[in-house]
Amino acid sequence: MEGAGCQDRGLEVSTAVFAPADVIVVGAGNAALCAAISAAEAGASVLVLERAPEEHRGGNSAFSGGAFRVAYDGLDDIRRIVPDLSPEDAASTDFGTYTREQFFDELMALSGFKASMPLVEAVVDDSLDTLLWMQSHGVRFLPSYGRQTYRIDGRNVFWGGLTIEASGGGLGLVQSLFTRAEKLGVRIAYDTRLDDLLLEDGRVTGAVAMNRGRRHEVRAGAVLLGAGGFHANAAWRAAYLGNGWDLAKVRGSRYNTGDAIRIAMQHGARAGGHWSGCHGVFYDANAPEFGDLALIDQQKNYFTLGIVVNTRGERFIDEGEDFRNYTYSRMGAELLRQPGGMGWQIFDAQTHGLLPQEYRVKHATRIEANTIEELVAKLEGVDRPRLLRTIAEYNAAIERDRPFHPGTKDGRRTRGLAIDKSNWSVPLEQGPFVAYEVTTGITCTFGGLAVDTEARVQSVEGEPIPGLYAAGELVGGLYYTKYPGGAGLMSGSVFGRIGGREAAKAARG
Repeated sequence: MEGAGCQDRGLEVSTAVFAPADVIVVGAGNAALCAAISAAEAGASVLVLERAPEEHRGGNSAFSGGAFRVAYDGLDDIRRIVPDLSPEDAASTDFGTYTREQFFDELMALSGFKASMPLVEAVVDDSLDTLLWMQSHGVRFLPSYGRQTYRIDGRNVFWGGLTIEASGGGLGLVQSLFTRAEKLGVRIAYDTRLDDLLLEDGRVTGAVAMNRGRRHEVRAGAVLLGAGGFHANAAWRAAYLGNGWDLAKVRGSRYNTGDAIRIAMQHGARAGGHWSGCHGVFYDANAPEFGDLALIDQQKNYFTLGIVVNTRGERFIDEGEDFRNYTYSRMGAELLRQPGGMGWQIFDAQTHGLLPQEYRVKHATRIEANTIEELVAKLEGVDRPRLLRTIAEYNAAIERDRPFHPGTKDGRRTRGLAIDKSNWSVPLEQGPFVAYEVTTGITCTFGGLAVDTEARVQSVEGEPIPGLYAAGELVGGLYYTKYPGGAGLMSGSVFGRIGGREAAKAARG
């Protein structure tokens, strides 16, 4: 059935797409596509139900930077992941190491030690092997030079435990996975949402799919849910995340509204994870309400190199608490607590040149001036006198005897402020000065379905629901409050691969 990804040129083709399958995969982002490939590799016939039209396919993964957090022991492992790494790049780069122990400890610590230890262990232990598996299916990986290195003493030095990204970012990642899935004969039904699950004697035996007003009952041996969380559902955000979250802008796919979670729970699935927690970031104030693949790079995550102020003209976070990889995902929540949910990130000429592409796109809400007084005068809706005092107090509080070093926690800090900055404290005193107006953007939610290490969805009674699996952002139990950059794609791939394989076994067994 090679090439069966083509769909819907009339009723006949549409009917063929909705023929029975061994495994139905709901969703078409990174986790779902890894599941589809894994199931097809195991010999199963696979049908993917993708709610989005084909031109908007790929789920949240398409909006991501394509970064993967992976455990590795040094350059030899990097060469396995990136076999075309040039000798010049190998010689001029300090990749360091990111051991299984580091990866595990950081996932657990950032969750406040609430994460499911077996799930975390599965992600960590399978991370390297899963990337090599994806590579064998056509995904090309590269060192993440653009966002994760600084040039220090003539060498590219990686920081923050994040070293690898997919070629072409999130779009390149999902395109590679779609290409491989279609070559393996996976059928893909676009414009198709999950309407219900089919069950017989407590076992999932298929799905009800709605395609352009037509209802299709599709029989299958197993169903894997990979349709994301509920970040695009404003009502659920307000209900579960709290006051004001319905006003957040959606960074990624508009189609992730929690339908698969709701339907599974209606059939006895147990809720898991942190339902009042999410991945929320500083986001461009004038970004569209929903993610737009033509207008990516709306997030503003390099606040560590400057200061962030609210409409009162006051700093409200420690911008240098840790590498941005470990703090950026809670900054949207911090900003949402401020008056009006708005603020500004401010930089001077000393650090502005270190900011990446997301600050340089034409659609960024950017304000520039030669003096700090001119800059503040251009900011609308801020207490200008208080902001000038905030900047003066910040500059005066910096311990300048320590050198600024963006690739390490340099300890260059302030002393005596209500909220001190712990690292990377560079005074705002060299023009030109630049400010970016920001609001809150939500990337994904942390609450979802409880699963085990075989990706089997758990019932409220604590037993696996036969024939039902899950992977990706709708899996609960991995993230609580904070999120380390690159962990989402990695965990989605790990459990997508596991879930696809196990679903195929169940369907064909």
